[in-house]
Amino acid sequence: MPFARLTRALALTILPLVAAAPAAAADTYPSKPLRWVVPYAAGGGSDFLARTVSQGLSPRLGQTIVVDNKPGGNTSIGASETARAPADGYTMLSADNGTLVFNPALYQKLTYDPVKDFAPVTLMGRFPMILVAGPALKATDVKGFIAEAKARAQGLDYGSAGAGSPHHLAMELLKVEAGIPLTHVPYRGAAPALADVAGGQVPAMMVDLAAGAGFIQGGKVRALAVANPTRLAQLPNVPTFAELGYKNVEAAALVGIVVPAATPQPVIDTLNRQLVATINDAAIRQKLVDFGIEPVGNTPAQYRDLLEAERTRWHKLIRDLNIKLD
Repeated sequence: MPFARLTRALALTILPLVAAAPAAAADTYPSKPLRWVVPYAAGGGSDFLARTVSQGLSPRLGQTIVVDNKPGGNTSIGASETARAPADGYTMLSADNGTLVFNPALYQKLTYDPVKDFAPVTLMGRFPMILVAGPALKATDVKGFIAEAKARAQGLDYGSAGAGSPHHLAMELLKVEAGIPLTHVPYRGAAPALADVAGGQVPAMMVDLAAGAGFIQGGKVRALAVANPTRLAQLPNVPTFAELGYKNVEAAALVGIVVPAATPQPVIDTLNRQLVATINDAAIRQKLVDFGIEPVGNTPAQYRDLLEAERTRWHKLIRDLNIKLD
């Protein structure tokens, strides 16, 4: 057979096999344990979300899921490691809006690209933000909080879970919308910041419901308003910022699942379908709600659109305030 004809014959034989490879991979996926990277230390809200959902996801996939905590670098260590992992669906990342939205605007150099390096799978849940005040303030509502901030020559200090966290940027958003002088005091996590607010060392902070519920319900801090479109079922008497005239003050920690960008779409679809089913399981859902998480579970396209909208909104704020972390 002439060489050209032999080449064409081989190509016609191989091409169908290549085209069938992703489908075959999807048919057998998953055939080994999965690694779930959490870019935070064990014990926090993101860790709880991953471990709770993984317990329900594992039997649905028929495989063990190993939760691997990789804290550090404002989530960039875990994100970079996931970005470099094989794109086969066996490594996934718990990614919040710090990882996927804020970091590119806060840092001049990142070791990963949140758009090019990852494929969205689903948004698992929202951690709504709440403005809380401690004994260092007399204010019992947002009006009083704003009045106290304006009355003090140096304004008010506020704590956060860390520079670049949703807690930090939610308060910066309030500062802009209300036109009040506020000074950021970053902590290494929400828990120590909240402890200092309750102790009177720092006047106020934005805290997520998961971290702050015990302090609020125990009367150690006062919840003044929620940065959520609707009131929270756990705090029915606390108004939203929108009700008080600050409709743009809406913020939450958004935690979803992403995988390396080149992961085959059939594998992403399988992961999405099983994750959403797990999140919608009544027992799992109740655990998340009880912890202070608003369960979501959406499509990859919906998650991608949300991230794009969040980048547009928050990148403008970060640029306008010239917030840099390097």
